[in-house]
Order: sequence, then structure tokens, then C-alpha cells
Amino acid sequence: MTKADLVTRMAEEAGITKKSAAAALKSLVGAVYESLKKKDGKIRIAELGTFRVAKKKARMGVNPQTKEKIKIPAGKVPRFAAAKALRDGVKKAK
Repeated sequence: MTKADLVTRMAEEAGITKKSAAAALKSLVGAVYESLKKKDGKIRIAELGTFRVAKKKARMGVNPQTKEKIKIPAGKVPRFAAAKALRDGVKKAK
């Protein structure tokens, strides 16, 4: 499903215009982004899951072009954990 497909479905199910649905989706994505930027960034959406920030330790890697070893610095990455309702729904769809 693409963003356009999602906007169309949101508009149809909510009985609103595509423009309003696109604005709502943009607002949701912005809220998740802003929440994750905070110090204890975490946002939980019932029946969907939890978005959080995870810390990655510095590590050694290999440049695939030159095969040279490089140090990859520590950093933060977004993580998503699916809610039980979402996991169960996907299992039933098989």
C-alpha cells in the first residue's frame, strides 16, 4: 500500500476529502517524528504498536567497495514494536 492508497482509504472510511485525509496523515507522521525527537522519545498507539528510539553502540564495519575497516559511530535509530492486536491480526490473515 502506498501513501496515496492510504490517503484514499482514510478519506473513504472517514467520509472526508482526500485533502483532509492527507493533512491528518501528515499530522500523525509529524507527531510521531516530534515525539521521537524528545529525550525519552516514545509514542504508543493502541492496537498498532509503539515507536521508540534505540541507542546503537559504536562498532566496526567494512566498506564494501574498498574492503577497508571503518569505525561506525554510536547513534540513535527509530524502532517499532507491533501491538499484540496487530500481530494476532497478521497471523489470522495467513
